Amino acid sequence: MPSPVPSWDRLRLLVPRPRADGSGVRHWSAGQLLRDETGVAAVLVLLVLAVGIAHPDFLTRSNLTSTAHNAAYVGLMAAGMVFALAMREVDLSVGGVYALGVTVGAVCIRDGWSPWAAAAAVLALSAALGAGNAIVATYVGLPTFIVTLATAMLFRGIGLALADGKQISGMPQQHAFFRIVGADAGSLPVAVWVLLAATAGLAVLLTRTRFGAQVRAVGSNPDAALFTGLPIVWTRIKAMALSASMAGLASVLALAFFISGDPTIGQGYELSAIAAAIIGGTPLAGGRGSVPGAVIGALILSAVASALVFFNVPINWTTFATGSVILTAVAADSALRRIRGQHDPNSR
Repeated sequence: MPSPVPSWDRLRLLVPRPRADGSGVRHWSAGQLLRDETGVAAVLVLLVLAVGIAHPDFLTRSNLTSTAHNAAYVGLMAAGMVFALAMREVDLSVGGVYALGVTVGAVCIRDGWSPWAAAAAVLALSAALGAGNAIVATYVGLPTFIVTLATAMLFRGIGLALADGKQISGMPQQHAFFRIVGADAGSLPVAVWVLLAATAGLAVLLTRTRFGAQVRAVGSNPDAALFTGLPIVWTRIKAMALSASMAGLASVLALAFFISGDPTIGQGYELSAIAAAIIGGTPLAGGRGSVPGAVIGALILSAVASALVFFNVPINWTTFATGSVILTAVAADSALRRIRGQHDPNSR
């Protein structure tokens, strides 16, 4: 009979850990966590340098800032996606949550809400939508892949209906919400600072908390997690709510920056978020994940998109080029991990 409340020590036994000390007890270390992102970080640096050598203007501060800003929205979604993927779940609804969040926020502001209240409502709605995905998947008995594929279209449809298929404008541009959240702070867009803060916070949440250990334990061995009494359903609900919340946060930042609500925004962002997470070292097999790696993956995708403009690549080849870079980045990072694993079997 499964234990109703697994102890912390028992929970730790279910989670794959990369290193072991002299007593054989495996544990995370800051150095190991940094090394896990070495490969994908090296790909980003080499990509930026290679494009910069060919086109020095690519390395200008304004272009690099713009590239980081463009990556912030997908980066936030990718950071949240890590928790879903680490549980062997896939959240295809984040693009729809993003579009609906922007639309709902714009409609609320247009109808007289304070932008701050509208932003809070968007965040609460996003978390509820993510939790709803998990509840439906659990109690209807469907894979989250199918549920979130359906809700992605459902959320976008609701957004289009609310906006009557048109862009919502007429926002009070002088309001403090737009002047603060949609502006720069210390020469960087606020969205980039939010991304950095979210990356640090979610990395700690995944690697240093009971919830993060539960997520990784369920993804590593669902049967063992069930036997030990882990709250699998509740953990799934929280992980999916977190994933959607990050999409909602991205929509709040987008609304503040663009000062309008476009119900068609964010097409394909869900696939970009998944790709960024995988590039960053989060496998579809679950059991582990890297929040910093996912954000670096989003930066790689943004850098590729920016580089294509400098190389005057025709728009019809953009998708092909992006896919090629994704494949190259994943292959390079995988090769580095295998080489590192040959020298240190415990580093995996």
